[in-house]
Amino acid sequence: MRARNPFLATADLGDAFDAMSAALQDPRPHPTEAALVQLGEALMTELLDALLGSALEDHASPVAESLIGGLHTAVQRLDRLADRHRETLSRGLREFDASEVADHDLQQAKAETDAADAAVRAIELVRDAAAEVYATATGETWSPWRGSLRGSGVTAAQIDATHALRTRQALKLADTDAGDHVVAFRGAPAAVSPEDAMRIFDALNWAQGEWPDMSLALTGAKGAEQIAKRWAAQKRVRLVLARPDFEQHGRAAPFRANDALMALEPVCVLALSGSVHGFAESGAKPFGPVLNLAEKAQAAGVRCVRISAKRAGPG
Repeated sequence: MRARNPFLATADLGDAFDAMSAALQDPRPHPTEAALVQLGEALMTELLDALLGSALEDHASPVAESLIGGLHTAVQRLDRLADRHRETLSRGLREFDASEVADHDLQQAKAETDAADAAVRAIELVRDAAAEVYATATGETWSPWRGSLRGSGVTAAQIDATHALRTRQALKLADTDAGDHVVAFRGAPAAVSPEDAMRIFDALNWAQGEWPDMSLALTGAKGAEQIAKRWAAQKRVRLVLARPDFEQHGRAAPFRANDALMALEPVCVLALSGSVHGFAESGAKPFGPVLNLAEKAQAAGVRCVRISAKRAGPG
């Protein structure tokens, strides 16, 4: 085996990977970090020994880089698998109902996520060791054709320009983030009396007491939502608008706006389906889009507070 370049030697990463694999509690033996590094070195050393000094020497670089690139592709595939397991884990946490089945599924999803993360790190070790031997033997440095490469003890981080630009743009738009505590409110257009306003203010003040850093999400409809909008301005509460698109969705626009509100993952939905005067004097029917949002919230397990038509505050 060729002598290793001291300037490219693998950093002392301790037992980080070995601790990661041991935590998996898999009864099957797991390769150690040292064994994985040795595998990467052996793969590249055997390849270069066969090519260098032979008639294939002129093509050694593309062949060797293809070997490293293949390992990098495996890392990417495993990383996508880990992301899918993470999505399953997040969904399980959101929908957790404390049942034995849900608890088992949650533990299984966590175990699969951890195992996939360990697999990603394992192949990264093999890839980086092979890349180090390649650099030592040829003086050339391998890097992926596209995408980003996380830095390690062997390789410096490589950031794809597209990814960097997206990240920079995301930072510029950080002030448009709705925040972690979104409170969605929908109210009937007819709920505009002073009594209605008092009930709306009471409900919103209650919500702000529960979530001091709340954002208020509305569709911008007339009536009760305009009262809520004025409350947000007075309280300096961040406002998020999901306006109905009647041109695109027609009569379904108010209900599509509800979908947008729910996509914000609110911590609470406040629903005011009619005016106290409307109910008392004419027996008016509850406002359909408000009932629809309340149903969506309850189906998603989101706390829904129906503002009473008879008294101030959440009912």
